[in-house]
Amino acid sequence: MSSHHAKGLESSLLPKKSLSRRDFIKTAGAAAVVTTAAIGEKALPFVQDTPKSVTLAFVGCAHIHTPSYVSLLGKRPDVRVKYVWDHDQARGARRAGELKARQAAELGEIWSDREISGVVICSETNRHHDLVLAAAKAKKHMFVEKPLGITAQESAEMAAAIEKAGLIFSTGYFMRTQPHHLFLKEQVAKGSFGKITRARGSNCHSGSLGGWFDTEWRWMADPKIAGVGAFGDLGTHSLDILMWLLGDVASVAADIKVVTGRYGDCDETGEALLRFRSGVIGTLAAGWVDVDNPVSLLISGTEGHAAIVRDKLYFTCKKVAGATGQDPWLSLPQALPAPLHQFVDAVAGAKGLPLITPREASARVSVMEAAYKSARSHAWVNPA
Repeated sequence: MSSHHAKGLESSLLPKKSLSRRDFIKTAGAAAVVTTAAIGEKALPFVQDTPKSVTLAFVGCAHIHTPSYVSLLGKRPDVRVKYVWDHDQARGARRAGELKARQAAELGEIWSDREISGVVICSETNRHHDLVLAAAKAKKHMFVEKPLGITAQESAEMAAAIEKAGLIFSTGYFMRTQPHHLFLKEQVAKGSFGKITRARGSNCHSGSLGGWFDTEWRWMADPKIAGVGAFGDLGTHSLDILMWLLGDVASVAADIKVVTGRYGDCDETGEALLRFRSGVIGTLAAGWVDVDNPVSLLISGTEGHAAIVRDKLYFTCKKVAGATGQDPWLSLPQALPAPLHQFVDAVAGAKGLPLITPREASARVSVMEAAYKSARSHAWVNPA
């Protein structure tokens, strides 16, 4: 979805039962931002400690997360959004008004303005490549909504340009900031699971059933513009978590399909089998035609097991006191600031933030592209 959502954005977009389109967008916004109300002031240490103010520009306002990002930046006294640009002038004017920013008639105004230290790119995905390369040439740090690009090749080109220019980068993989996932990252690193044998990620909601993409966000259900449909839109978040925990994917087999036909040939559900280079077997489920999604993650190993069920973590491991798996595990790390907060803090000078790298963003596109190729060819495909 680029339409996504949250408590954790999307995943938390998992409809608790049947989420209305209005509630979905509202939830998504809140999650994407990971508000202080949800995680507490102490979860935003970098916001409080940043040494200087930041001047930014919005480059594209098409993404469903744009409203939440506008709200996030508008509430930060250390951030000034000087410009808003969008190829859709009416859309750009609306966001510029909300931010009390200037509407840029041409992108050159932004690229040439030395006051602008970074840009937030929330355009349609098929515009990312040109915008990112231009931003890199202009030496502007950038937060780019996911997915990074339409194809593995163009995503790799963007990643290389960002790295060559030495720029700060991040993207919207907000699930990495959530306590359950942070805890599991720690336990995987400690070896608490023993030899991990399989993992299952699922990120599904009822967007097609509820017509969430019928109007303003319709482009997100057009693979020619978005690059993917439901499987890639929601699946990229769970894929990021799986790769963050388990490493690179060696090969993919997938089945991805249309269900209701509400959005033409746009896929609405899918399932992929992943062979990780580490030897772990993984599965990834994502779709817009699910009325429930109770189990969002499962990890199984020779010495441990974990499952996130209805946003509660159940953890079994003899190495960890009390980890019987019978009751929800409550000893969790504190949530981290949302990815956009982290990006702004990094641009302002904060160090040591766990930003998503350009190469990581590119790798997720590569694996997802392989999944779609597999669905068409009915064969295993190696990511580019």
